[in-house]
Amino acid sequence: MMNPSPTIGVLALQGDFAEHAAMLARLGATVREVRLPEELEGLDGLVLPGGESTTIGKLATDYGLIEPLRQFGQSKAIYGTCAGAIFLSKDAERSQPLLGIMDITVERNAYGRQVESFDVQVPVPALNGLAAGDPPVRAVFIRAPLIKSVSGEATSLASLPDGRIIAAQQGKLLATAFHPEISGDDRFHRYFLKLAES
Repeated sequence: MMNPSPTIGVLALQGDFAEHAAMLARLGATVREVRLPEELEGLDGLVLPGGESTTIGKLATDYGLIEPLRQFGQSKAIYGTCAGAIFLSKDAERSQPLLGIMDITVERNAYGRQVESFDVQVPVPALNGLAAGDPPVRAVFIRAPLIKSVSGEATSLASLPDGRIIAAQQGKLLATAFHPEISGDDRFHRYFLKLAES
């Protein structure tokens, strides 16, 4: 339990926001669903969940959230998983609404369709010390994007054995191509809470 507990928003326009909210609440965070710009007030950080990135971007545009989210990301922590990572990126190699605040290029559905979903164990040195023995992270990929490249201030946090990047960080911005909220491993969320509190 952290004290005082950080207040974390979960963008609740579409996708698996409830799973993120549940995991963050278990970790002691105060969690608030975010659908409107004024609901960003008072947050220490924000999670952009997996789902359908085009739909999330379109709804964020319709609700007037794009610019407020960009402003929020200038000083606050944001964690994007799967579709959320696409939404954070500067380049998704196609025309769709993006926040464009993280120096990563992503390719949508890079690993194939939903039936080709998979999971893999990967070491993530940045998470060392958050679990006894520092076991690898179980990364669950469901119609996942590929983080094709990092540039500027962004750095790779984890890659598959063939070198494909699956997690990246840029200051308080965090992106994973996979779904840690599904695997039950809470270390990425704990790492994000540390960013939100810093």
